[in-house]
Amino acid sequence: MPPALFCGNFSSIVLRGVPKEAGTDTKKHLFFFRKCAIIFGYILKKGDKMAKKSYDDNSLKSLKGPDQVRKRPAVILGSDGVEGCRHSVFEILSNSIDEAREGYGKRIVITRYADMSLEVADMGRGIPIDFNKNEDKYNWELAFCTLYAGGKYDNNSGDNYSFALGLNGLGLCATQFSSEYMSVEADNGTWHYSLRFEKGFNVTGDKEGKGFIRSKSSGQSGTVIRWKPDLDVFTDIDIGDEYLDDVLRRQSIVNDGLVFVYRSEQEDGTFEETEYCYEHGITDYLKEIVGDTAIGTPQDWTAQRVGKDRDDKDEYKVKLHVAIAFSNKVKLVEHYHNSSWLEHGGSPDKAMSQALTSQIDTYLKNTGKYNKGESSIKFSDIEECLVFISSNFSTQTSYENQTKKSITNKFIYEAMRDWLKHCVEIYFIENPDEAVKICEQIIINKRARENADKIRAGTKKKLTGTLDLSNRVEKFVDCRSKDVTKREIYIVEGDSALGSVKLARDSDYQAVMPIRGKILNCLKAGYDKIFKSEIITDLIRVLGCGVEVTSKANKDLSSFSLDNLRWNKVVICTDADVDGFQIRTLVLTMLYRLTPTLIREGLVYIAESPLYEINTKDKTYFAYTEAEKTRILADVGDKKYTIQRSKGLGENEPEMMSLTTMNPDTRRLIKVLPSDAERTQEMFDLLLGDNLQGRKDYIAEFGSRYLDDLDLS
Repeated sequence: MPPALFCGNFSSIVLRGVPKEAGTDTKKHLFFFRKCAIIFGYILKKGDKMAKKSYDDNSLKSLKGPDQVRKRPAVILGSDGVEGCRHSVFEILSNSIDEAREGYGKRIVITRYADMSLEVADMGRGIPIDFNKNEDKYNWELAFCTLYAGGKYDNNSGDNYSFALGLNGLGLCATQFSSEYMSVEADNGTWHYSLRFEKGFNVTGDKEGKGFIRSKSSGQSGTVIRWKPDLDVFTDIDIGDEYLDDVLRRQSIVNDGLVFVYRSEQEDGTFEETEYCYEHGITDYLKEIVGDTAIGTPQDWTAQRVGKDRDDKDEYKVKLHVAIAFSNKVKLVEHYHNSSWLEHGGSPDKAMSQALTSQIDTYLKNTGKYNKGESSIKFSDIEECLVFISSNFSTQTSYENQTKKSITNKFIYEAMRDWLKHCVEIYFIENPDEAVKICEQIIINKRARENADKIRAGTKKKLTGTLDLSNRVEKFVDCRSKDVTKREIYIVEGDSALGSVKLARDSDYQAVMPIRGKILNCLKAGYDKIFKSEIITDLIRVLGCGVEVTSKANKDLSSFSLDNLRWNKVVICTDADVDGFQIRTLVLTMLYRLTPTLIREGLVYIAESPLYEINTKDKTYFAYTEAEKTRILADVGDKKYTIQRSKGLGENEPEMMSLTTMNPDTRRLIKVLPSDAERTQEMFDLLLGDNLQGRKDYIAEFGSRYLDDLDLS
């Protein structure tokens, strides 16, 4: 390494302004930093030269073979975490479902082994393995080792897989490439084929070098694939029973009569089996969800349409199937396309919301259900009482991406929208009494939403409004400074404490907010009750930062912004007795539930007030604990002294309050830290929440520790 590289420049920068009399340690540290700077500068300069040299016409390269997936699994599978691993399972399952939908097999068995490997077995025609004359390759190379190779590209012609879930020729190959190993058994009714892959490569080891072992068929056609996702590719391969339970239940809903068997290996080596089957698909599922809570009769509508997404595109077929009901007890909206659950909806969801809103709004206007000047309904008003399940199939599908959670077909949207409007219109004409009941419930939902919106808007305004002469908080005493980095707010106990704290404070940067009585327990109370409490809403307005509301029903009230906080320190100041401790705890509980960020950011403090005042002829001592009192008395020795228990804050002299509680140079503040947030939440919920039995058990076990602290007078 060149010893003089950057030496002059960094020497002058590092040593400039250092006094000659600086100690040896200081000079050693500076010498060390100078050497680091020299080395760092050399690395940067060398790195720049290397970077400039290395990027040229030979710098680009393409990934080949398994590396196409193993190096970037998220591109095809959506993630390199457990989500991507789960999607790879769905890709294998999809092929078996497509076979069953074509009429080959009515039973699919999925097994999850204790070593995290998985197996999917179907009774289809068997994956083609042997030689493909058209491609001049073995089919196993196309299916398992070639991206964008498959048998479902011509599904619009009506030959094979007209309504297939797997379309792109990616899933099986991507899953194989991302596996630690994959074993395949495929039987076409004539021949039985066996293959094995490891880390993306065929390691079957057959004598003829074909990449498979062939034998006579057993007579039962089908495919069995067992594989283990590779931890070198995924960060987590534990897909969990819950995921497979959800996937198989959903697939049984949209594949009428198809039986799914899930086998999960237990610790003792036995298998726990669960069977999923809905004989009449989404119709049975709708009845299961609604039960006897339906307003009117559940409906089942089907149709077929042919169209195109654009004039210059090919026509394709769409099968539409909807099960719909209305209920004031349950609500649910789910869309499926070619068996895939559309978690993010897309075209069907857009068609549903527009069709129902438009047609029901027209009915309400035509029948005079709106009051004069009343606004129209929104889809959210319908959704509150809607149970809607769609399962559509099309010969061409535009998925948003390979994870297949949303579709974007323009024709499917237009066809479904117009068809649903027509179905609703006919249903209301043929069932006028049911139409009236359904629309009355929707109107009730609308007016309830509007009233709730008004209440939320008023509460939000009250919580976040500015403090001025027209919007004053009673008995709040502000400070003069507008510098948020200096301002402190003291939350004190009652009017009596307000007087002494007000006189003891530095009015330039210390403000005071008294709490009138005991504050509401915010862990037991609901948001509606919390925001009706004047003590709490006043305190939130004084803080200025708004609240963090996690409840879905009240999320509109969430308006928290740390930038709007008016204070550098929020100090809780209460008496050093049982009542004071309880009020302090309730204030902390309120902050913990409504503004937890203040605690996480270290902005909440507790002002520690002394338990004892000890006076001698020439000095006054304050003891904050019993141990401190003992130590002070030992220091006083034989001197005469007086000792008295500290009074409430309201009875203390302003000079004492300033010295012990307000003056930054002499006060004691305890910063509230979220060092163990989970433990804190557990204790808050246990001691202040609704778990009465848990609280009793805790007191019975640990209550003896606190007997000396009880105020039984």
